[in-house]
Amino acid sequence: MKVEVHSKKGLKTTLSINIDKAEIKKKLDSRLIELQNEIDLKGFRKGKVPPLVIKNQFGKAIYGEVIDKILKESTTKAIQDKKLKIAGQPKIDLKTFGEGKDLNFELQLDLLPEIKLQSFEKYKATEYSVKISKEVLDERLANLTNEYKSFEDKKHNTKSELGDQLIFNYKATVEGKEFEGGKGNGVTIELGKDLFLQGFDKQLVGVKKKEKIKVTSVLPKNHPKKELANKKAIFECEIENIKSPKKNKLDDDFAKKLGAESLLDLTDKVKNQISSQYNMALNSILKKEILDQLEKNYKVDIPQNLIDNEIKSIPKTNKSDNDSENIKSVEKRIKLGLILNEYGETNKIKVTEDEIKNEIQKQVKSMPGQEKLVFEYYQKNPSATQHLQSTIYEEKIIKFLKSKINMTKKELTIKEAKKIITSFNQNNKEKLSSQAKNKDTKPTKSKKISKK
Repeated sequence: MKVEVHSKKGLKTTLSINIDKAEIKKKLDSRLIELQNEIDLKGFRKGKVPPLVIKNQFGKAIYGEVIDKILKESTTKAIQDKKLKIAGQPKIDLKTFGEGKDLNFELQLDLLPEIKLQSFEKYKATEYSVKISKEVLDERLANLTNEYKSFEDKKHNTKSELGDQLIFNYKATVEGKEFEGGKGNGVTIELGKDLFLQGFDKQLVGVKKKEKIKVTSVLPKNHPKKELANKKAIFECEIENIKSPKKNKLDDDFAKKLGAESLLDLTDKVKNQISSQYNMALNSILKKEILDQLEKNYKVDIPQNLIDNEIKSIPKTNKSDNDSENIKSVEKRIKLGLILNEYGETNKIKVTEDEIKNEIQKQVKSMPGQEKLVFEYYQKNPSATQHLQSTIYEEKIIKFLKSKINMTKKELTIKEAKKIITSFNQNNKEKLSSQAKNKDTKPTKSKKISKK
């Protein structure tokens, strides 16, 4: 195989590749011998069909198959031998080919730009953490005691009030006729939440245990039976029991009901939950601060084919009528992806199978009861696993950058954190609003990068 650089302009390179006809004949003869054991022809025993007979009957197809394999192998070898980093799929332009001839073709390549990594001296960022005060923690714990209510039976002749829990049976009719799903036994509602039907709760305020009462309500517009949607229904209800809310005591027993080992353990869990809630948003701000500096301080030529492919991948509903704005947004994402990937490759940052499995396990834990669905989703969708790997890879690179740049650490109160997050979100909202005026609705973010 002979490889020459035919032309080079910017990030576009064309290689001229020539495969000697003798090499092609050798591979063709080898394939004919392989096919002797695969082909059945009338008049010949299996494995005994002469190669010449096979060639006469299937010559064109076999030649095409061999040439296709040669093109793939020689393309890969040429790129590896020349140590080229390519962007996207190469384009092949056949020049001469045919049985008994040399194979000559041109390989048109878009190359990735060479990125010289800078020192971290001029990079600065602020890493925020949130201090959870006792007042905030106490308030959140108090909310839990109200959220996870317990109830106790009311005295027999006591009337129901808003906030009480009612257990009742009912039989409903529409226009005097019973309907499927119009009966219920042991139905439990909390008066005032209005979760059964709109306006239903209020009509049950002031009732007593064992009392019978008719309640009128309108069935929902999304009722499973279309003919019953928005219909007026009469519910004949019999009150089985009335319970009043019982104030929970914030102690170890209450904590255990919520799955914690003790009140101390519950307090720690709540504190971590609040911290995570704010830290996630604050980390996004830090990440954007770092990415903005990278984008500003690097000049990178972007391969045109990456821009074209990215624009094609944008859903039609998100495409802009303003092409220049669209291209600018795409270029920024690709540029950041290339820079981050260079940091990853240079510093040998990799994503292990265990890291991918651990991330999937985290998702499984956050979706109790749907564990099987999560596992099946990743098993049946390799692209989802690849996306997950890319996300982990990017986060590992960001973590590496954070360890190298000049980082200022600052502890915030909840109030200060809210102010910073609100300001950040408002700035993004204004930016998106400005883009919307230009009919560009796709927000700017770093392009996901893939680690092979």
